[in-house]
Order: sequence, then C-alpha cells, then structure tokens
Amino acid sequence: MEYPDDLYYNRNHLWVRVQGTRGTVGVTDYAQREMGEVLFVDLPEEGSQVEKNDVFGSLESSKTVAELHSPVSGEIVSINKDLEEEPSLVNDDPYGNGWLIVVEIDDPNELEEMINAADYEEMLEQEEEKDEEE
Repeated sequence: MEYPDDLYYNRNHLWVRVQGTRGTVGVTDYAQREMGEVLFVDLPEEGSQVEKNDVFGSLESSKTVAELHSPVSGEIVSINKDLEEEPSLVNDDPYGNGWLIVVEIDDPNELEEMINAADYEEMLEQEEEKDEEE
C-alpha cells in the first residue's frame, strides 16, 4: 500500500492535499482496500459548508457503508462528479482520480492536528497489532 508524503492524513483514513488555501480530500489506499469495491458515492452539493469531523457524505461498497467525516472546515468548492458514473475510481486511483471533494479551508491550523505519511503507517501497524491480540 502506498501513502504519498505530500499529504496530510487523519485517523478516519482520509487524506488532504493542500494547494494554496484549498484542500483536496480523498480516502486512503488502506481504507479503499478494507471497504472492497466501491459501488456508490454520496457527496454534498458544491457551495455547502462543512465543519471538521462532521459527516459530509458516504461510500457504499460490497462490504459496508462508510460515513465520511471531514478532516477540515470550510466551503466545498468542488466535488468529483466522475464518481457518479465511475465510483470504482476510489479503488483504482485513491490519491488521483478517486478524490472526493475540494474544500476552501477556513482554518489552516486544523491541518496541524493531522499526521504525516510515516505516522499514518505507524498508526496502521499499531491497529493491526491490536487486532491480532484480540
């Protein structure tokens, strides 16, 4: 699994790629693998406001329905309309064409609460160790 170094990650398995004052949000490679094939993506309207940790949409796969909790607060300025016709882009290219939304970030300090790729991988290893112990 890959975790690009130029992204911010959170414990809900979402990433943010910052470009100026905007952040593109998507799910991690780990999340899409755990979910299985994504069959449906429910995203908000462009122009909607989202608060950090609030639900902004969901992904439905052959295994589960997962709520998406925003890693940052701000206005949703773009949604990935390609996912309506091709939700499997989330699986095929989670860090590229499988992105979910673009947010005009209200408070860049919220990014400081996120983690880098190395810390995200370490978190996953700890979760796997905990699962093995149970």
